[in-house]
Amino acid sequence: MPLLAGVGLFLYGMSMLGGALEKLAGAGLEKILQKLTSNRIKGVLLGTGVTGVIQSSSATIVMAIGLLNAGIIQLAQALPVIMGANIGSTVTAQILRLGDLGGAGVFIKLLKPSAFGAILIALGACLYMFTKKNSTKNWGNISMGLGMIFFGMNTMEKTLLPLSEAEWFSSMLTVLQNPFLGILVGVAMTAVLQSSSASVGILQALSSTGAITFSSAMPIILGQNLGKCVTVVLASIGSKKSAKRAVLLDVLVNFSGLVVFAAVFYTIQGIWGFPFWDNVVNRGNIADFHTLFNVATTVILLPFCNQLIRLATKLVKDKALSSKEQEMARLDDLLIKTPSIALQQARGVIVSMGESALEAYRLARELNRKYTAEGMAKLNEAEEFLDRSEFALNNYILKITPNNLSGAENRMATELLHSLGDFERIGDHAVNISEVAQYNHENNVKFSPQGLAELEIIFNAVEEVLENTVSMYRLENLQEAATVEPLEQVVDNLEQEMRDRHIRRLQTGQCNVESGISFVELLTDLERISDHCSNIASNVIQRKSGHYLETPEEEEHIEQTYAYQQGFEMYSQKYQLPDAGAAEKK
Repeated sequence: MPLLAGVGLFLYGMSMLGGALEKLAGAGLEKILQKLTSNRIKGVLLGTGVTGVIQSSSATIVMAIGLLNAGIIQLAQALPVIMGANIGSTVTAQILRLGDLGGAGVFIKLLKPSAFGAILIALGACLYMFTKKNSTKNWGNISMGLGMIFFGMNTMEKTLLPLSEAEWFSSMLTVLQNPFLGILVGVAMTAVLQSSSASVGILQALSSTGAITFSSAMPIILGQNLGKCVTVVLASIGSKKSAKRAVLLDVLVNFSGLVVFAAVFYTIQGIWGFPFWDNVVNRGNIADFHTLFNVATTVILLPFCNQLIRLATKLVKDKALSSKEQEMARLDDLLIKTPSIALQQARGVIVSMGESALEAYRLARELNRKYTAEGMAKLNEAEEFLDRSEFALNNYILKITPNNLSGAENRMATELLHSLGDFERIGDHAVNISEVAQYNHENNVKFSPQGLAELEIIFNAVEEVLENTVSMYRLENLQEAATVEPLEQVVDNLEQEMRDRHIRRLQTGQCNVESGISFVELLTDLERISDHCSNIASNVIQRKSGHYLETPEEEEHIEQTYAYQQGFEMYSQKYQLPDAGAAEKK
């Protein structure tokens, strides 16, 4: 029971440490991965650094695969990151070697897991319990996670110590000197624990018995390095071909390293023999061999990246994706365990939704000028992408939300759900506008010259508010977002005044009822498009500023600000309707 408790503390500590470090890094991890994969050496260093920070090579590899699926990085950039992640997975073992420190000094004793773990847990608990800032709580979780790793390690060592005197244990270790059995045991340990760091940590704990020799430890470590591929393989089941290629590369790298090391070491041992072969190993020896294997494998295989990629591409073939399908590929389920990056990928698809909504609007406007079947087909294609994106994004974001999000991530998820709905509605209104154009074309409905001139003005105003909204959303530019609300109010005023003028034209016989119905339908859809733009801009401003409008009085206060009034006056001058009296006289 104490052994199981020690393993449980160790695994939970690693999970807590990795989760807290990932939250502190946030979406910055994605940006780092994008920027620092320009060459192989940077990619390896990046994979090593990120894995060392988040304490999970599987998470780093899954992150790289998600960016690969999204088209943000290429396979040639992902492979060095994967190699670096394997090196980064050795950091935990190097930290745990602190248990080998000798000496009777107070400082040395405090660094040993038995004391250091308890100190870290106590410190982390204080930070977590007595502070309100999320970032400080994350530091508390980091401290507690690291403390639990040490505490769990110490518990395992104490429980396993009596095994040194058990004959069956010595016999088992003798059997494991067989390289094939040792490798299989290493693979099985890592596959069950879903973590090579934890698997190596348990082997380090076993070394405290003084019964583990180099000859029995080496094949187990080789197997542990191959076994860590199991987690990534399982995560990629049912995923896209690009993910399967990256996973295959991870397996090829680790399997190639295993074959090379096993062949070299056992050949030398068989011919000349290593003087240390039957020596007892300690935590440091295990950590060093674990690091040596991964560093050497990377150094040997890094020059052959292109050949490995060609082999993976040949083994896992794929069909070309359309630009729309490539956008949808951003929504990779492999990224859901990394909410900060998954939300950024979702946001990227919503940016594409905004661009499609703008494209649909421009097509609908052109159809009102000159109706064509080709234009209608293009608009329907854009609308289909918006519909599919809304459905996929809703499901994707709802999958992310149960993953213990931070306050900022929760706010982003809420804003994304609102924004994707607004962009999809804009596409619906563009379709309504195109259907009016189709009806007018098929029934030879014409607008009066005054009506056409007025429609041109409001179409221009709505196009500008939509352009500003899409640009603002892409760049998250709050200054540009502030231009949307006053322009939306100008569109509202234009719509109301045009309705009034339309009624007067009906009364004077300048237009008929049939054209009048089409005119009013266009006004309704144009005004609602600007309303959705206002919603999007408002949600982004509130999320970025952290201040949420909860009462009508707060919204009214914004309309009274100098910046709003200045923008409203400017757009009112820019989008003035022609003088109604002059037009009627003419």
